[in-house]
Amino acid sequence: MSDDREYYAGVDIGSAFIKAVLINQKQIVSYEILSSRGHYKETARKVLDQVLNKGRVRFDMLSGIVVTGIGAESAPFQARQFSDISCQAAGCRSLFSSARIVIDIGGQFTRAVKLTPQGRVANFLMSEKCATGSGRFLQVIARILRINVEDIGPLSLKSQSPVEFSTNCAVFAESETISRIAEGARMEDLLAGVHRALAAKASVLVKRLGMEQDVVLTGGGGEDSGLVLAVSEALEVDVLVPEQPRLTAALGAAILAKGEKEKTH
Repeated sequence: MSDDREYYAGVDIGSAFIKAVLINQKQIVSYEILSSRGHYKETARKVLDQVLNKGRVRFDMLSGIVVTGIGAESAPFQARQFSDISCQAAGCRSLFSSARIVIDIGGQFTRAVKLTPQGRVANFLMSEKCATGSGRFLQVIARILRINVEDIGPLSLKSQSPVEFSTNCAVFAESETISRIAEGARMEDLLAGVHRALAAKASVLVKRLGMEQDVVLTGGGGEDSGLVLAVSEALEVDVLVPEQPRLTAALGAAILAKGEKEKTH
């Protein structure tokens, strides 16, 4: 029989950040997010050690562990692997039981996932491998404008006249941004224009899947208030955002680890 002393861990090894969540039978015990800086193995071990230390749990006390994400093969510990699509679905559904669409805007691409009424993955679509279809576009613009990525959301909300970008290519968008600055475009209008471009790509994916409510926005994009607003406007619905939008796949991984253990009992 299980109890609250059974612990499960989920680790999401992403391209830019590595996230880990520790849960017991009832709740989240601890979590951590660290920048990978290209060191997947080292950072994955460090982030897992930190969540275990916070929860006062040893690795050998874990009843299950699942790893997911682009760098899952690099995990320096033994663990089950699940796709990040499945983990995102499980994590978002645990937070929002009404979720039917998940939009994950990460550092490399944007994904839209459609869930069945029971919370399983029905279908998913991904943006093309181009920075304009991911949070990478925001990083590029932040570098050009010499601002912190964290400041993009609040600044963009001050926009009165968002800039319309005429290209879907990140290289040309960078050149276009520089040209618009030279023409006197305001910073907040440029940022709002980037948000609209990203939101338009996300909305195309959702509409191809078949729009259903409720919609959950995850990934680093969920931390950008201006992007959240742009996606809401593009889809004409209020999107739901987790308190920690970067953690949903790691949370889902931990939940799936718990589910795997329960299957054997």
